Amino acid sequence: MNKTSFTKYFLVAFTLMFISSGLSAGTFDLDGKKKGKEKKEELSADGPYVIYQPDGKTRVISVDKKRKIIDTTYNALPEDFTLHVVDHKGRFPFDVKLHLVKRPDWQYRQPAKVFVMSDPHGRLDCVISLLQGNGVIDKNYNWSFGNNHLMVIGDIFDRGKDVPQIFWLFYKLEDEAAKAGGTVSFLLGNHEPLVLANDLRYTKDKYKELAKKLGMDYPRLFGPDTELGRWLGTRNTMQIIGNDLYVHAGLGKRFYDHDLSIPTVNEEMSKALFMNKKERKALSPLTAFLYGNDGPIWYRGLVRTDVKYHPMAQDSLQMVLKRYKAKRIIVGHTIFKDISTFYDGKVIGVNVDNKENRKKKRGRALLIDGNTYFVVGDRGVLRKL
Repeated sequence: MNKTSFTKYFLVAFTLMFISSGLSAGTFDLDGKKKGKEKKEELSADGPYVIYQPDGKTRVISVDKKRKIIDTTYNALPEDFTLHVVDHKGRFPFDVKLHLVKRPDWQYRQPAKVFVMSDPHGRLDCVISLLQGNGVIDKNYNWSFGNNHLMVIGDIFDRGKDVPQIFWLFYKLEDEAAKAGGTVSFLLGNHEPLVLANDLRYTKDKYKELAKKLGMDYPRLFGPDTELGRWLGTRNTMQIIGNDLYVHAGLGKRFYDHDLSIPTVNEEMSKALFMNKKERKALSPLTAFLYGNDGPIWYRGLVRTDVKYHPMAQDSLQMVLKRYKAKRIIVGHTIFKDISTFYDGKVIGVNVDNKENRKKKRGRALLIDGNTYFVVGDRGVLRKL
């Protein structure tokens, strides 16, 4: 072998060895740059999940701070049965007592104050900081908002790592608020039906891994035979407080043309909540519409002007407001940099990036104090809307 051939051979061998070592340590992107291995998401503190079994027993599943699955079956729950809840890092501990679950009213009087937030998406830390910073809960995560009203406009599922914990917090606060003469309302968003239909495209891998280890589909942990499932199955989709109509995404002209009462919408949405997409379409044309792009949990035409969203005309909005005897519609779903208004203040969008806005001290929620609307952050009022 001559010197030139040896040099070529050495370079080829060296290159192959380098690529091989690179592949063993990670991967390369299209530019040839090495990317680190994608680490499989591990379990973290999670739950609890309360499942009622056909034989009358109750199964309670949780994951502790050491990532250990605790799976206990009770012949009968003790009278003093208490659920212990922490976030995925073991923080924010609070206890929950099970209580009677029933559908809330669809219409409420206007109390002195209404606190409005939306789309918490599994970020318990952001929920806690917002509610504590505005006097809705105290340092021990108990209700401290008196006879006032907390409204959460949907979407606890997906994106974050504290999904059941947030459900349990609002479940607990609902009971505490009622005893104080106040109210907690949680409306269905689009992510509740997504997950319950086993559409897990936005769901953290830790939840899929837990379900796999338990030998079940993830939605089974929130099914109609679970405590949180029973609670979710009785949540409203539309609700009125005073002169304000609340709905997760919005209401368009096509919705108006269906001439539906609010109780009808709430009942129809609940009927199909635990069905998959195909079953919802087959149930009835009305169900298919309500769960579709022009339905109340998906429609963006109140806050988007793109033709594909079928934006609402001003006169059509007036028709909707008149039908439901409301002066404003308050929505979540579509994310904005800050709390935003549309149609001269007749539509208010309250969905923001909670983590980002918390960091940058921007608006995160809406406080209605009497007849005045305020944008609030983690430390109270920021400005008048």
